[in-house]
Amino acid sequence: MKPSAIKYEPYIPLGNGVPPVMTALADINEIRVRVESDTDIVAARQKGRALAVRLGFSSGEATMVATAISELARNIVLYAGHGEMIFGLESNGDGPILVITARDEGEGIADVRQAMQDGYSTTGRLGVGLPGVKRLMDEFEISSIVGRGTVVVVKKWKE
Repeated sequence: MKPSAIKYEPYIPLGNGVPPVMTALADINEIRVRVESDTDIVAARQKGRALAVRLGFSSGEATMVATAISELARNIVLYAGHGEMIFGLESNGDGPILVITARDEGEGIADVRQAMQDGYSTTGRLGVGLPGVKRLMDEFEISSIVGRGTVVVVKKWKE
């Protein structure tokens, strides 16, 4: 049995505020995860958390990212049946920004303002999903059209 090859990545100091991990991921425009089952929720959570760790986010920040991904993906499965999670990168000059997009073509949200209130749920659940995601992340945007679907874009800055 041959030993597996080891990939060595030389140390590269910060250049123009871009950490080496950003350089290593520069060829990745986005990571897409199809979401239509509980298994897909777990896969999206794992991929998003792994990306956050690779970008240098702390364990706590990576856990917040993973929790937000779980909530968004769960909403896709519960309310739309299927959709996708898209993970991308931005930079603000100070460090990486993880951008997470949850997109579906479900029924949409009739009253987004009401859906963003703690405790509101159309399915009898706790109603902390979207408001909780907003609290966990640094930026939050939601767009929904009844009969067409919902898009949620959240961002987490590396601190």
